[in-house]
Amino acid sequence: MRRYASYWDIVNPEVVHLASGAGQAQRWTAAFEALKDEGLSPQSALRVMRQLVVARLSEMDVGDAVPLEVVTGAMTNLAEFALATAQAALMQELSERHGTPLNQTPGGLHADIAQMWIVGMGKFGARSLNVSSDIDLIYLYEADGETTGAGVNRSGAISNHEFFVKLARGLQSWIADVTEHGFVFRVDLALRPHGNSGPIACSLRALEDYLLVSGREWERFAWLKSRVIYPVLSASHARALRDLVMPFVFRRYLDYRVFDALRDLRSQIRAQAARRAVGRPHRAHDVKLARGGIREVEFLVQVLQVVRGGHFPELRTRPTLKGLERLHAAHLIDAEKTEALSQAYRFLRTLEHHIQYLDDAQTHTLPDDDADLHWIASRMGFASVCALLARLDEHRECVAGEFDALLGAAPEANVDGKCKGCSGPGAPLSSFATGDWDDATGIAALSAISVALAERVQVLAASPKRRLLSEANDQRLRSLVVRTATGVRDARCSEAAALRFIDWLDPLLRRESYLALLVERAPVHERLLKILASSRWAARYLSEHPGVVDELASDHWMHQRFDRAAFEAELNNRHAALQQGAEADEESLMNLLRRAQHAHAFRILARDVNGHLSVEQVADDLSALADSVLKTSLDWIWSTWVASGSSRAHQPQAQLAIVAYGKLGGKELGYGGDLDVVFIHDDPHERAQECYAALAKKLINWLTTKTAQGDLYEIDTALRPNGSAGLLVTHIDSFEQYQSQRGSNTAWTWEHQAITRARVVLGGASLRARFDATRAAVLCSARDALALKAEIADMRARMRRAHKLTSDVFDLKQSPGGMIDVEFAVQCLVLTSAGVDAKLLANVGNIALLEHAQASGLLPTSIGVDAANAYRQFRHRQHAARLDEQSMRLDPADWVAQRAAVNALWDALDLNLTDSNFH
Repeated sequence: MRRYASYWDIVNPEVVHLASGAGQAQRWTAAFEALKDEGLSPQSALRVMRQLVVARLSEMDVGDAVPLEVVTGAMTNLAEFALATAQAALMQELSERHGTPLNQTPGGLHADIAQMWIVGMGKFGARSLNVSSDIDLIYLYEADGETTGAGVNRSGAISNHEFFVKLARGLQSWIADVTEHGFVFRVDLALRPHGNSGPIACSLRALEDYLLVSGREWERFAWLKSRVIYPVLSASHARALRDLVMPFVFRRYLDYRVFDALRDLRSQIRAQAARRAVGRPHRAHDVKLARGGIREVEFLVQVLQVVRGGHFPELRTRPTLKGLERLHAAHLIDAEKTEALSQAYRFLRTLEHHIQYLDDAQTHTLPDDDADLHWIASRMGFASVCALLARLDEHRECVAGEFDALLGAAPEANVDGKCKGCSGPGAPLSSFATGDWDDATGIAALSAISVALAERVQVLAASPKRRLLSEANDQRLRSLVVRTATGVRDARCSEAAALRFIDWLDPLLRRESYLALLVERAPVHERLLKILASSRWAARYLSEHPGVVDELASDHWMHQRFDRAAFEAELNNRHAALQQGAEADEESLMNLLRRAQHAHAFRILARDVNGHLSVEQVADDLSALADSVLKTSLDWIWSTWVASGSSRAHQPQAQLAIVAYGKLGGKELGYGGDLDVVFIHDDPHERAQECYAALAKKLINWLTTKTAQGDLYEIDTALRPNGSAGLLVTHIDSFEQYQSQRGSNTAWTWEHQAITRARVVLGGASLRARFDATRAAVLCSARDALALKAEIADMRARMRRAHKLTSDVFDLKQSPGGMIDVEFAVQCLVLTSAGVDAKLLANVGNIALLEHAQASGLLPTSIGVDAANAYRQFRHRQHAARLDEQSMRLDPADWVAQRAAVNALWDALDLNLTDSNFH
């Protein structure tokens, strides 16, 4: 070390020990007071403290002896201490002259004392200051008003604005002026509203107006790192700033328009770095601003946070390294790249510190002096300067490669009419891509590819919403049309997909972020077209939930299955992030659930239409997703009641079970399927019934209410005891009595059929065990087999008559030999034979139960397997029909063998119908 050595000699050793210690506030307060006792003014004492701290950090920071966070944390703590000290002293001084500033309300002066907030930006806001960093500050005050004046005569009263401008200027002098003892921190106010031309301090209202009207895209990156430095530990101030700034930084949609702003910023920074290096080659080694430098790592993290942070609050964090970790956890950056970028960032920041240790200069450029270079290399553990420079180049190339890959070139139509991501020979579509919607040449070129597409595009062009687009977004829309048409021309997408894509775009023109997303990410556009081509249901789902298209930005999940544990952890992390920001209100949580459920349902759909899942796997995953949503919703509602001190939440955990019936119970849920559920509780509390009825109603409301993000599921509770006339929530004792036919109020046979497919989705172990025991007792009960079969057959006949089916049409579900016949047959098997074969109690689905029944001798040879295969084919055909929204009334001639297999099953079980219309 060079210049700092003198400070060790002029200061009392005890003061040195205090000031250069671990940096706790108590130690620094003691050091500050000791320095003043040595005869230094408060301003000088802060400057000497800063020199001692930096000198100590320089001694410690050799060969990675201390983590980067120790160095940056110490400098941040010192800056906070200095500002708080200066603020307190100046506030007292100004108040003695001008009185106390008060907040003004519409009714006049209010008693509340107005305060100035010091907002840290950039590395200060992120608690990662350099050893010779400036501090980016913005000075805010709460509201307009006046001071009370000083003394008995209340003289010297001034406006709050004048008062806080004086305070801000005083702070600049305290902290940034250079004296014989140096400075404390350089202060940069360029990030304030209107930059250097704006007032040095402004009110919260003025800031809000500025962000709403004049805030620029690049300022969103700056405000991402904003933090209230003073008043210290003021949750209310931090919350007020967050409420004002967060809507500006994080939009409620996935905002890809920031890519253009960041490209411009990247070009300006690189051009500036190149200009500084002209004639001075050593300046090319700017570890902060040059290509592949610190700023590019920070921008890479920030752009991904800004794009998605509105939907995914867990991505919101100020420090760059924490941001990288969270982006990796969200699968936005893979593990290898995360590690490489983290290592590069730590290396570049550490190198920056060593450059600054030399002369305490705010520089980021490697020195050209050989001795200085050798000093830096040896302190960082390198055998030579060449080894240091080689490692620097390695890290910079890694950063630059990732940054350029993220931003790429500005996506736009090329002169031959093709767009980024398109291939094939040129075509006269350039006029469409770069010119006018009415250009005859472009329309003719579209018509040559597809007349239907050209007609649909002309309708889109005439849309009032299209006419209201900005020039930039109108250009994006034309580029997307050209890229889509080129895909049809080159047989990379179908005409049907292109038409559905135009239909999908039309209602979304006011949500311009989707145009930016698809233009920025050509692979997303390509994957979207493929899914739109797959089915009408997929197209409708994408129209109802357009936000899920962002899932196509990555396909890391395409070959995976739905992971319930990971999904619930993701939701709870997101919930925790909202709580941390005091944003976990009911509407936010409901929207959070909807976005997550829609995203994962779409992932299942995408895997399905790409052939990665079987029909059975789709049903399993959709059922597991519904289970998770039910559990998470119930947990969050109950925890909210607990946190609010509601008398309803009389226990830490709700003693409630949700029992799934029907398709969810049998894990055969389809896309858009309703959830058949029954609520059961086992709580002796005197108000338990009232409590759990309210909880069930609340849960149903959470699942069914349409919010800005849509809805989740339709809920059907008609299978509860006594149906719609019964209680919404049943005590387990009453449920047992009802199902076991004890007393006057007992279950019907069809309810026993339904319970064959029932399972507990969530509930405590004891409640789950009691339900399972009740279900087993019901299914194993001794019955009059002939009477049961006659009742099931009669019920099935009445269902058929109600649907008025004829023999010239085969309804996949309701016709003789169809899906319902298989399901009734399996239910009959379980109700008549579970008492002698306990394996029939397992809720494993109709196919597995039929195969087991044949293997165990309950069905003749081939009967069970043939019926199972028929049912499997029915399910496949039903799945395809639902996806493409086709009728399930089919040609009987195509299903003769399958219906025969089902009828043979009925014959084997003696479930013969007497109605001649159906055999």
